Amino acid sequence: MAQDHNLAIFRGKLKFKSIQSKIWGVFTLLSIITIIEVYLGISKPEFLISNRLFALKYLNWIFLILTVIKAYYITWDFMHMRDEKMGLRRSVVWTAVFLIIYLVFILLVEGNYIFDVYKENYIKFNF
Repeated sequence: MAQDHNLAIFRGKLKFKSIQSKIWGVFTLLSIITIIEVYLGISKPEFLISNRLFALKYLNWIFLILTVIKAYYITWDFMHMRDEKMGLRRSVVWTAVFLIIYLVFILLVEGNYIFDVYKENYIKFNF
């Protein structure tokens, strides 16, 4: 049984005539984002490295945001999450969100504990 595919991206702002042209359109979008990441990784502009926001360099924020955008489009279009029911989409997304929040929490708590141990000189910094 043939299935109707949604041939639009950017919330319907860019529409394609066939599924093949949509695949090439999403591939082009992902390629452009990757080229931007590679260019910024090679050139490392000084103003993006010297300035910080929440203890991360602007360059790292740009990499994180572009990576999330790429992950969204890969999942949404190439893994066909767009065509799934809302319950399955939410279960996949919320599981990942809660896992990431949990791992960040563990990282912060354990990192703070280890920092306090070294700060109080229970163990010497030897690295």
